[in-house]
Amino acid sequence: MITNKVLKKQPEHKHVQGVQSWFDPALRTLEGLLDIRKSNLRRINRDEANAAVMRDELIEMLMTEHRISAWYAGEIIASLLRAERIMMFGRFIQIIEKAGEE
Repeated sequence: MITNKVLKKQPEHKHVQGVQSWFDPALRTLEGLLDIRKSNLRRINRDEANAAVMRDELIEMLMTEHRISAWYAGEIIASLLRAERIMMFGRFIQIIEKAGEE
């Protein structure tokens, strides 16, 4: 049996660096899901700006594509939100478009 005393805890800054290293892969995964939503909205003649992905769906996709735990995927999403890279309203997520990226 593994106890908490056996597990070595990494320093806080290393944990933050590890989470931030997943920003680009997580944003690419989110963009892929949003592209599907936008094409669905385009097909039914709706505004593509309303495309959003559910948080649980993004967590599930991060788990399957990148083989990370649900807890770590939640940490990545929370960190993206704190860094103002994504916008959450309720349980839906959208990417924040920067002014110079278009």
